[in-house]
Amino acid sequence: MGESPAEPADEDEPAAADGTAEGEATESAGTGEAAAAAPALSEAAAELAAQKVERERIARRKAEREAPVEAGGKLSGKAADLLAAVRAVESGAKPSSVYFDEAPAAPRKAAPAPPVQRTPAPAPAPAPAPSADSVQDVRAVLARGGAPEALAEPAAAALGEGAAEQLAEDPWRLLAVPAVRPAQADGFARALLGAEAGPGDERRATALVGWLLAQAAAKGHTALEAPTLESALAQYGVPDPAEALEAAVGDGAVLVFHEPLGDPVAEGEEQPVRVLVGLEGSAMAEESLADGLARLANTFTYPADWEKAATGPGAELIRAAAGHGLVAHTGGEAARAEPRALLAAAREFGLRACLAAHAPAEGAVTVAGLLAGAEGPGRDADGQFELDLLVVLDAPQLDVETAAALVESVPDGARLVLSGDPGVLGSAGPGRVFADVLAAGACPRVTSRMPDPGPLGELVSGIGIGELNQVDAPGKEVVIVPVRDAGEAVHRTVQLVAESVPRAFGIPAGSVQVITPGHGGSAGTRALNAALKERLNPGPGRFGGFDPGDRAVHVPSPGRALPAVVVSADAQGLHLEAAGARITVPKDRVEAEVRHGWAVTAHQAVGARWPAVVVVLPGDAAAALSRDWVYTAFGRAERHLSVVHGVDQALPQAVAEVLPKPRTTRLAGLLRALAASARESAAGQE
Repeated sequence: MGESPAEPADEDEPAAADGTAEGEATESAGTGEAAAAAPALSEAAAELAAQKVERERIARRKAEREAPVEAGGKLSGKAADLLAAVRAVESGAKPSSVYFDEAPAAPRKAAPAPPVQRTPAPAPAPAPAPSADSVQDVRAVLARGGAPEALAEPAAAALGEGAAEQLAEDPWRLLAVPAVRPAQADGFARALLGAEAGPGDERRATALVGWLLAQAAAKGHTALEAPTLESALAQYGVPDPAEALEAAVGDGAVLVFHEPLGDPVAEGEEQPVRVLVGLEGSAMAEESLADGLARLANTFTYPADWEKAATGPGAELIRAAAGHGLVAHTGGEAARAEPRALLAAAREFGLRACLAAHAPAEGAVTVAGLLAGAEGPGRDADGQFELDLLVVLDAPQLDVETAAALVESVPDGARLVLSGDPGVLGSAGPGRVFADVLAAGACPRVTSRMPDPGPLGELVSGIGIGELNQVDAPGKEVVIVPVRDAGEAVHRTVQLVAESVPRAFGIPAGSVQVITPGHGGSAGTRALNAALKERLNPGPGRFGGFDPGDRAVHVPSPGRALPAVVVSADAQGLHLEAAGARITVPKDRVEAEVRHGWAVTAHQAVGARWPAVVVVLPGDAAAALSRDWVYTAFGRAERHLSVVHGVDQALPQAVAEVLPKPRTTRLAGLLRALAASARESAAGQE
């Protein structure tokens, strides 16, 4: 998939401020400054602040359980170039580094009514913006090194208290600012330190280790193998990569882990291991998540007899959930009926049950809303959800930090069901939570045998096993529209959305979703949205490029994309309607958080479905295609799929041969180790 283990080139880069990085550096600058200066506590800020509180509680609980993890001249180029690069990445206009492309119960009575949306609890205040004095001090240090003064505020925010002193003592700390590259940090260091700034400087090596791990995290990794990291350090001119890595571990800048390989060996033999290196945040989240999943599996001591409810769809899942605290469920779109059947059965038995999904769905709260306290059940005095069963749809979209916060909030003795389709695109953030839970065999797995119906279901099911089959579609459920070039692709797409699909299927244009691999290019989301707006809702775009009635997508945080419609705008910001709720996006966040939504990328579309979908594959999209991308995009259609096809044999080749790029994670190994320890403990008690 070209650019990233997590996502294709020019699509939704997880590291971007808005979760939708572009493949070009031509977007307008200044978004990063606006983001840093946002005065109001927006929905995104409230959510992120709530998640921060959860992470802090996770860290405290982890510390209570066990000992801590063992931790062993001018800028190059013009300063204006650096400033443009910083702003481009902060605004999502340019992806960050493309390195590591190949890196490796006795029922408790409760009201059976479904959870209802509640007024959000007061959210903790976000971290305060750096003071004017701090920013000014940083600006002075930057000026001495020839760096643009616009970096002062993001540098002060990234480095915190004493930012100016930190930069003066260690200029390579500038790498903490998004979009700053090693070569630029080297130039800044030379300007401040002179001949003292050499490639073997220990400060440089330590900063590079952290930067490389941060780049890897943006592509889905929670850790990297030590040899991979050493090789990367060598490419950046570090004279002794192994020694540099050892020094970084010794300083506590990163953590090192030894993960056993293969089966346990006999006593006296040396167990093969792989050495992994990671940042503390991902390490703590992954370990807390493993502990939490093991806790739910092991503290569940009240198996129930739900046999009378185990009929029809979901019977096998109901039986599994009756007897276990942790269950994994896999299946396609039709299989989502099975967790819903489980939810209904649990409520019939008087359990407090909640259904959560990645994107807004009927009868479900969103995972983000649940964690933020805006939706779903309340929390008890210990901060845990007041429920007996939590069913999570779209489990492949859980990154390690979100999953850790979610699992930590589920009380002892409750049931957790993780449900999802393993074939769809993975999470925007680091980790492969659902895949690791399945790989570790950490809990019972229920595989749905409910096929997705009709020609669309047959097509998507074949893609899931690497086959792009021609299916019989007597009702024109699947239509291929060949095109010669990007211009024709845009023209035919507008024609399909505005005329052909509404006329042939009675589906209004507002219910037809266009999906394409990237934002940039002559047939990316920007070009398609411009053409679709001109046809479907022409206007001057006087509200930051938007007019009332425009379809939009709201990205309040990386990995979340909410379909919306523009209602109005005023001094408070842009007013949207999404999933029946009104959202106000502050004026200084509109550019970063809102895009037109007639055309979106597959990463933005995951978790949602539409009556009709038009997938646009211009010739320059061939390198971005992979099996999971095609599976996800084609699977968003409920009744009709049109494929505007300009990639020739690249489409079947991608389905057959281009698998998702692997992510290096620790969760599966941690879960296996915890399971082995539990078995040994149980055997010792017999």
